[in-house]
Amino acid sequence: MTAAHVRRGGSAGRANAKKSSKVAVPKKIVKRLPVDQARANKVAGLVFAAFVVVIAFVALIALDIPAKAERAAGVAVGHAGFTVSGYQIVGINKMDRKLVDAVVTDELKRAADEAGLSKAPQALVDVSAIRQRLLGYGWVKDARVSHRLPDTLVIDIVERTPSALWQSDGRLALIDHEGVVLDRVPVDKMPDLPLVIGTGANAQSEQLGRLMAAVPTLKPQLASANWVGGRRWDLSFQSGETVSLPEGEEAAKAALTKFVRLDKQTGLLGRGILRFDLRVPGKMIVRLPRAPGEAIAPAAPPPQEG
Repeated sequence: MTAAHVRRGGSAGRANAKKSSKVAVPKKIVKRLPVDQARANKVAGLVFAAFVVVIAFVALIALDIPAKAERAAGVAVGHAGFTVSGYQIVGINKMDRKLVDAVVTDELKRAADEAGLSKAPQALVDVSAIRQRLLGYGWVKDARVSHRLPDTLVIDIVERTPSALWQSDGRLALIDHEGVVLDRVPVDKMPDLPLVIGTGANAQSEQLGRLMAAVPTLKPQLASANWVGGRRWDLSFQSGETVSLPEGEEAAKAALTKFVRLDKQTGLLGRGILRFDLRVPGKMIVRLPRAPGEAIAPAAPPPQEG
């Protein structure tokens, strides 16, 4: 009898332990909720389980377990022979290839060192890191990096197209139509491109492109464009004249369009005039060259004797 009593007590203890392991919401709280005890306990259990999952996930991230597992898998793949034996660069026309070579070889060396191998395992080569570094060069408008089986890395470069030269602080640089600086240019190697001059002139090159697109007959004759005071353009043409435009893109476009119309009617360009000032609305102020020996300003009259 005593033994039976002990067995019953043990069963009851196990049942109580099993029951107590479940998440239960206190009855006082359940009375204030619009659900019964069983449903409240179920919701509480789900919330507790979600909390445990989140804690486990945070612990995995903190211990860097996914990254370590990925690296271990990459190393194993490398030891199995799946490595990068070489790379191919396509799309380069004017950019210095050595810049791309340096980026790619740096990443391949890093991956090889991480795996402890002489060649980089394919799984450890970070193609996105290569792409981001390449996009940091002015010439690179876009870059695509991919694996080509069995063991080659392909780097496809999309170059920007130079559209003008930018002169600022005594230095020359190639820029594209968006004003992105592509590369520095020595004075003795200047290509045959329009010249934009002044601080911030490269950032206004799109506006200049729109202005010249509105006057296609003048565009081929443009020699340089000076961004004056961060506000407006002075356009210099191959025939030697300078046209001063007003501030604001719309006002500049209207003035330039009117100038082209007058040039077609009377031939303004090529007549030796120095400057056409269009900054005053509805007026054109012309500056003529001085004759040899001509005074810059009229001489003051001599004082009269009293």
